Amino acid sequence: MELDIVSLSRLQFAITALYHFLFVPLTLGLSIILAIMETVFVMTGRVIWRDMTKFWGVLFGINFAMGVATGIVMEFQFGMNWSYYSQYVGDIFGAPLALEGLMAFFLEATFVGLFFFGWDKLSRRGHLAATWAVAIGSNLSALWILIANGWMQNPVGAALNPQTMRMEVTDFYAVLTNPVAQAKFVHTVSAGYICAAVFVLGVSAWYLLQGRHRDLAKRSMTVAAAFGLAAALSVVVLGDESGYLTSDHQKMKLAAIEGMWKTEPAPAAFTLIGFPDQTARETRYAIHIPMLMGLIGTRSLDTVIPGIDEMVKVAEGRIAQGIKAYDALQQIRAAGGIDKVLPGTRATFEDNGNELGYALLLKRYVDDPRQASPQQITQAAWDTVPQVAPMFWLFRIMVGIGFFQILLMATFFVLSARRTLERHRWLLKLALYAIPLPWIAIEAGWLVAEVGRQPWVVEGILPTAVAVSSLGIKTLLFSLACFVVIYTVLLVIEVKLMLKAIRTGPQAEHAPGEGAARRPVAGAAAANLISAE
Repeated sequence: MELDIVSLSRLQFAITALYHFLFVPLTLGLSIILAIMETVFVMTGRVIWRDMTKFWGVLFGINFAMGVATGIVMEFQFGMNWSYYSQYVGDIFGAPLALEGLMAFFLEATFVGLFFFGWDKLSRRGHLAATWAVAIGSNLSALWILIANGWMQNPVGAALNPQTMRMEVTDFYAVLTNPVAQAKFVHTVSAGYICAAVFVLGVSAWYLLQGRHRDLAKRSMTVAAAFGLAAALSVVVLGDESGYLTSDHQKMKLAAIEGMWKTEPAPAAFTLIGFPDQTARETRYAIHIPMLMGLIGTRSLDTVIPGIDEMVKVAEGRIAQGIKAYDALQQIRAAGGIDKVLPGTRATFEDNGNELGYALLLKRYVDDPRQASPQQITQAAWDTVPQVAPMFWLFRIMVGIGFFQILLMATFFVLSARRTLERHRWLLKLALYAIPLPWIAIEAGWLVAEVGRQPWVVEGILPTAVAVSSLGIKTLLFSLACFVVIYTVLLVIEVKLMLKAIRTGPQAEHAPGEGAARRPVAGAAAANLISAE
């Protein structure tokens, strides 16, 4: 990676986002699991379900606090590192973020307090309502953020004001109902549900291996297996929907995921494995599954999926149209408004304005896109191709882990139904070792989504290279180093607090099947018990 402002700004946002997204999925999933467990407690009156809710609630609270701490900084980066982006599309992007704060974060933060401190002050149903409010608030927060991100992937309901040089909302309902945003939301929250289910499953498996808190562990594993299996199956279905939408709105991303350089006859084959070579512009040693990609990407047998080479030629044509729009835009701004130019100039801008972003791709090579040479236009067209090899492998890592999680959840669902969870210690160890896998799949999926739309910060509208702030290299390096250190410290604190809470175990008033020696004690005795185990 070149040491320039654009690369460092991208790297800084990517690192803070990757750190932040270590906490978000677990928060999304645990909030729903807590609500399910407390619902069972209210319906049955069995105290162990309250103990389960309180125990997993402690882990949720630690994770929630870290997620808030790491998430706040990200919004400030839009103004610090991406000032032109904020100025250009802030009217559209800012609205969902504001609604996330007003409708989701405040709701979630308010009821989190009631969840932790309202056990003895609220009725059972009142506290249950507070727990469900936390869960709904967490998921609403994800909804609004993904509506904003979905608009960056598929910008709808907005148009450029040529006088102010700002994108303005023309149809807010279209922004809200953006199909890409809706697919991303349900796919992302389902991945979060799996993350929490695997976490609960793994921790509970550790308790069974240790012979501790068996009743709590068995019930927790039953909830996690059923919840996780439903979520894992939904992720596959929703992932298929995301792939189908990508074939409509982000054809270059789909071609890069497949390492598909040449357009193939319909239906295209799916590349199971291969080694993309961006320099040679081919995928070496590829193993194909006939027709599968055509079915996934187009849900038909006769629709062609264009390859990378063809998409680059299309980009060259769109750049040529964008140059016409850029020329008309300069005349409009010089005249003082679109109503003050000749009808031909206005018609040129209206006919080609949607391709203005492609002309801005030339800003990397020439100050005035109208002065670009044919070689520069070709180079800018090839810039629309993301890094193919990382896309190719990250996608397959994500999918492979996804199918493994389905198998894992299905196995434990059957074992819990047969009440034979403790008979297969190797499976319990597998569940414990599988805890990191959902995070690996989620981070890989995020990288596929974001790296795959490069070089665009807003698909087809605003190139990443022109969206950054005018900052110095030293400033970016210093802030990047600070973020890495601070976020790493927060991650270490999170892990230590979570491990301490897990080792301590549930502070139960009533724990059926547990001996006196296993009941929680206070002070130094508790520390001795933890270290002994």
